[in-house]
Amino acid sequence: MRRPYRLPTLALAACALPAIAVALAASPASAQKIENPVAVFSGLDKITGRIIRFEAGIDETVQFGALQLTARVCYTRPPTESPNTTSFIEVDELSLDGALARIFTGWIYANSPGLSAIEHPVYDIWLVDCLPAPAAEIAEEDRGPDRAGTIADHPLPPPRPAL
Repeated sequence: MRRPYRLPTLALAACALPAIAVALAASPASAQKIENPVAVFSGLDKITGRIIRFEAGIDETVQFGALQLTARVCYTRPPTESPNTTSFIEVDELSLDGALARIFTGWIYANSPGLSAIEHPVYDIWLVDCLPAPAAEIAEEDRGPDRAGTIADHPLPPPRPAL
């Protein structure tokens, strides 16, 4: 009678180590989320064909056409990890009689806008990015306090010679 072959215990441990390392690397501790106070969206008005970029503060409602969008959270990852920008939003449609109807509640992802974009007969909205502060505050910090709002920020071009 033939006995089945058994791997030695040391060989089993060597096979299990890579699987344990993969499981630990995929643990939630390595996927840190950075919570941001501002979500950046792009919206397409299908009637005019215009794409508009707009910001929404967390728990602030902004209006894009007949849609009212409220971002509840906006997460990014540290620069050392693969990019993954997500936001949980609520979108309401304002009807002609002034009533609001919820048309979307859920997570949207900047990495795959086609997967999670809000598609409406007239408007499309998708997540672009999250910001640590509103763009106006970031621009003010870049200028510095000594140059805020001076004419030197926007010099005039030289005059054209007369013909």
